[in-house]
Amino acid sequence: MSGTDEAIEALSVAAYRVPTERPESDGTLAWSATTMVFVRVRGAGVEGVGYSYSDRAAAVLIEDRLRDLIVGASAIRIGELHRRLFHAVRNLGQSGIAAAAISAIDIALWDLKARLFGVPLAVLLGLVRDEVPVYGSGGFTSYDEEEVETQLGGWVEEGMRYVKMKVGRDPKRDVERVAAARRVIGDDTELLVDANGAFSRKQALEAAEAFIRFGVTWFEEPVSSDDLEGLRLLRDRAPAGMEVSAGEYCWRPDDFRRLLEAGAVDVLQADVTRCGGISGLLQAAALCEAFHTPLSTHTAPAAHLHVACAALPVRHLEYFHDHARIEQLLFDGARVPVEGMLKPDLFRPGLGLQLKSKDAERFAL
Repeated sequence: MSGTDEAIEALSVAAYRVPTERPESDGTLAWSATTMVFVRVRGAGVEGVGYSYSDRAAAVLIEDRLRDLIVGASAIRIGELHRRLFHAVRNLGQSGIAAAAISAIDIALWDLKARLFGVPLAVLLGLVRDEVPVYGSGGFTSYDEEEVETQLGGWVEEGMRYVKMKVGRDPKRDVERVAAARRVIGDDTELLVDANGAFSRKQALEAAEAFIRFGVTWFEEPVSSDDLEGLRLLRDRAPAGMEVSAGEYCWRPDDFRRLLEAGAVDVLQADVTRCGGISGLLQAAALCEAFHTPLSTHTAPAAHLHVACAALPVRHLEYFHDHARIEQLLFDGARVPVEGMLKPDLFRPGLGLQLKSKDAERFAL
């Protein structure tokens, strides 16, 4: 790096829509493709990259409203830029599409800064661990029992100590599906379930009592994350040994604070592609430390890996099937778990990612 205050010379954005292998669904939503909004920022001849899983509208927002706030600014004053970006969308709303757009930019800025200094992002942030445990995540409600068994069982064979499946689409079938999952993963693997807010409070309590028979240790969004009282009720009344988690739809620090102050979760979740990027996830981690609550990162494994190795309260990282597949498909440098652990490449600067441009072209919007 030639100086300590390099200017950002350019920002570009693209959107890619990648079809799923087959139709997928969870307790409240069905989908057949995933859209990645991809950002490049350039300064001093160095390029940083970032991305969010969102909608093409986030790319339009970056192009029309946010790019000019970044170009010409200092590449190392990320806190100032983060504040500037959120201020710029005040009248549009600082959650949803706007937060996803800012997250992609913020990740790219941190990647650029680390590359300018010639170090991996985890080193720039300050390593607290060399690798992070992952949990295999999928088991979609659109899968039949055989597909759930094959996917979850495959992760266990690869050495993962935690696996997660979706529930809530058809509560009558959930117990059978969870029982099938337990049979194939054995007794030594933790089984996590995610309802995506599909249940009412009483339905969730009934489901918790049924799931505990199969050793389920994690119940994610048993009710809507907007229902803080309901989450607290589930946390208080769930069987011993079953944790309640939520937080993937937190966009700003106040969203995390409300969950924590309400005592609504045993484990907080944060998504770097939604909560304001690396900067936002570090804020969530600081809140977790203040509330003595563990943190788990949500989806987007390649985007989370370095910050997960630098944030003290992180327990594990979600190795979400769709995003892991896309990142392997579109990025050179995307890491794969070994014996249930994901480890950053400390010989590559920044996030260690490079877009496979030719492979990505066919998915461009």
